[in-house]
Amino acid sequence: MTMSALFLLSLLHCSANAFDMSLSTNLAVYWGQNSYGATNPSDTANWQQPISFYCQDDYVDIFPIAFLDEFNSTGGLPSINLANTCSTSDNGAFPGTALPNCTFLASDIQTCQNAGKIVTISLGGATGGADFTDDAEGEAFAQIIWDLFLGGTSTTRPFGDAVLDGIDMDIEGGSQTGFTAFLTALRQLMDSGDKSYYITAAPQCPYPDAYIGDTLNAVPFDAVFVQFYNNYCGLTNYNNSNDWNFGTWDNWAKTVSPNPNVKVFIGAPASSSAAGSGYVNSSTIAIIAQQTMSEYSSFGGVMLWDMSQAYANNRYDAAVKEALTGGSGGGGGGTTTTAPATSTTSPTTTSTTNPTTTSTIATTTTTAGSGSCAGIAAWQSDVAYVGGDQVTYNGDLWTAKWWTYDDLPGGPAGVWVDEGACTSAATAKIPSPSPIGDAQVTFGIPSYPAVVTPMPNVL
Repeated sequence: MTMSALFLLSLLHCSANAFDMSLSTNLAVYWGQNSYGATNPSDTANWQQPISFYCQDDYVDIFPIAFLDEFNSTGGLPSINLANTCSTSDNGAFPGTALPNCTFLASDIQTCQNAGKIVTISLGGATGGADFTDDAEGEAFAQIIWDLFLGGTSTTRPFGDAVLDGIDMDIEGGSQTGFTAFLTALRQLMDSGDKSYYITAAPQCPYPDAYIGDTLNAVPFDAVFVQFYNNYCGLTNYNNSNDWNFGTWDNWAKTVSPNPNVKVFIGAPASSSAAGSGYVNSSTIAIIAQQTMSEYSSFGGVMLWDMSQAYANNRYDAAVKEALTGGSGGGGGGTTTTAPATSTTSPTTTSTTNPTTTSTIATTTTTAGSGSCAGIAAWQSDVAYVGGDQVTYNGDLWTAKWWTYDDLPGGPAGVWVDEGACTSAATAKIPSPSPIGDAQVTFGIPSYPAVVTPMPNVL
């Protein structure tokens, strides 16, 4: 093969793996806080692994590193908290600063980037000291971030020669003073660079967000990872149009955001222990993601908190990615129909990038209708229905008020309207079922050296 042919093949390979923010199938998963380790301190085998460990397949597209938690710490520089992975006590700090020396992560980050993923630094977190006193301080901080993590130079770069792909703003307290000045100055630096850089944010779902809402309206963000959990507008209220408000965020994206092409992600907990409320199993989030994708052009994908929780929860990330891509998520995994995922506590010690999948279908049905209900399918527990769909159950005809999944006709959810016995006259509307099950993917997890007690932050 000629050198020119080899060069062309290399270009095609890079193009195939290139990150594309304009897609509606991207998956963002936070890494850095070892959330699973914080809630499962005795299950050290499933604690957070190095970031490159999670880049061996095509499931995750965006890795925000969590967190840069203090804007102004020792020596006038920020500090970062990476839980069990890197800390000043274990890895030392750059002289005169509170920045841990995490340069050993440079090759890990570059491995992920070479696989077509982007890696960013997330600023803030639930307990972060992320604020400015004025615009001048915000503008100065832009240069600091550029020099420490992006395209600038410094002798105190925490990740060495790894050049991150942008920043994420996870601001959950304080004032918005200086944010617009900071991001405007940072965007100017990014535009002068020799690669693409991205600015994202992680607002909570109540609109407008209390801590970054004004900034979202003033600065052209590339994507927002809306936290649809720990709030009334969370995923568990998807079938309540008074609470679920993705449409509000879609309207913001199209009519308010300075970037009309901004992407809106559904932010979700990756397991029941990852958040106080809002977790839904992978079957349910698959349906929610697919329906939202079909309804809103601003939809960009799903964000998960966090990687350690997703991996221990039967590869929740893999199930979500497969739902987004229709089964072409990569890495060999696939969705299956089985019970909701639970935490894995006995991993193997053999590393593999080709997961095995198991598939079982557990379906609850009732006898099909007769008479005026002829042709109407019996209610099924593993089928998603939308408003107006009709089913038969216990000899009656039932009509769905709105989207529903696994809610029994006549049950406490109140989702179904009883139209009467099947012997009565009724106009039948046959649903288009969407059976989707949980993914149950088994991966081997390699042995790693013992790690320290995690110091978690939360999203």
